[in-house]
Amino acid sequence: MKPSADTAKTLPKPPSRAERKALLLAELEQQRIDILVDSEYLQQAASPLDKNWQSVKLPLYAVGGFAAFKLMRHPGGAMASGRKVLAGYMLLKKLKLLAKVAT
Repeated sequence: MKPSADTAKTLPKPPSRAERKALLLAELEQQRIDILVDSEYLQQAASPLDKNWQSVKLPLYAVGGFAAFKLMRHPGGAMASGRKVLAGYMLLKKLKLLAKVAT
């Protein structure tokens, strides 16, 4: 049986290139607005951390300078410490792997 003209379903016409471009530009603009709003929220949330960082920065620089001075005068101690830290890290990694296998 042949479908009549009024019962035949017509496929919706795909949007034209200009319409797709307009939709994409509108979506892009909305994303930009969301990023601006979120960045303002992030700045407000991080402001206490920034204030505390300013008070900690000078002592950290002083400790870092002292450590660099000691390292320049006696580099062997830093190398030994580095080897110990690396060995500890590798041991921890192996222990984690062993714990994972055991469970």
